[in-house]
Amino acid sequence: MRKHLTIDQDMKDKWPKTRVGCFQYRAAVGKKNEAMWKYLKKDIFKKTKDAIFDYGVNEIPNIKESRMAYKAFGKDPSRYRVSSEALVRRIGQGKGLYEVNTVVDVNNLISIESGFSVGSYDAEKIADELVFRVGKAGETYKGIGKDEIKIDGLPVLADEAGAIGSSTSDSERAMITEDTREILTLAYSFSDNLDLEKAMEYGRRYLEEYAGAKGIECWITD
Repeated sequence: MRKHLTIDQDMKDKWPKTRVGCFQYRAAVGKKNEAMWKYLKKDIFKKTKDAIFDYGVNEIPNIKESRMAYKAFGKDPSRYRVSSEALVRRIGQGKGLYEVNTVVDVNNLISIESGFSVGSYDAEKIADELVFRVGKAGETYKGIGKDEIKIDGLPVLADEAGAIGSSTSDSERAMITEDTREILTLAYSFSDNLDLEKAMEYGRRYLEEYAGAKGIECWITD
């Protein structure tokens, strides 16, 4: 069943440009797609380093707007980095990227190319009704490979049981594993441009080609 995502009015009031690009699909999650990593290292790493040279990380399109949105929500974007910025900084520092699995790796590819934070979730472990909102005072969750993360003031994805992830760092509850079959991938946009529509196009292609995604449904929530 297709998930239903809404954007909380308080979030829209604080940052009216907020939109979310959604992909829901089935896939057999694998360890690594060699062709994707070859493309990432040959083409995307170069484009990313060129963008850092041209703009500086903080001014890269869509990272810049995400940082501005974080300030509007009351978070310091230099302390709580949007995940796309964190990935770009790793590339700029020559650290490369972690190899996780075929879905998460494509998730990161879309994020780096677009400048948007992108999160992927096990659709069977979350409710059908979802909301994108600002984290509440005192709200936390167990991060992936991390301790409890304070998510108050961060852009947060939640269902009736609580927060699932954010555009900075996701929780363990719906993390993608090789047992996952039904997946929801979300691109979090805080920009007033057509880059999200473009990301939906190449994102779909990457998911099909590199993650073996089947039956993809794509839509934008605004």
